[in-house]
Amino acid sequence: MNDITVAQALTAFAPWLEPTDAELDAIDAEMPLITAEGDLLDAQIATLDRTPSELDERRIRRARRRVLAARAALANQAGTGDVA
Repeated sequence: MNDITVAQALTAFAPWLEPTDAELDAIDAEMPLITAEGDLLDAQIATLDRTPSELDERRIRRARRRVLAARAALANQAGTGDVA
């Protein structure tokens, strides 16, 4: 049986397991892309069990454009060295 000791429980919350400031900045810079991909996924999931209507197709198209725009913006930031 694997019993968790007090030392293991305390080590699980050790400060060195937290993300660094650089990692948090990278996540923050990618947040528009993450949000756009989530919106695209929501639009696609909404049409899984039915035939997409014209409105659904527009919603998916707009979501795809937002994903592409967010990817382009992120790639341009990486190319210039700017972060957020």
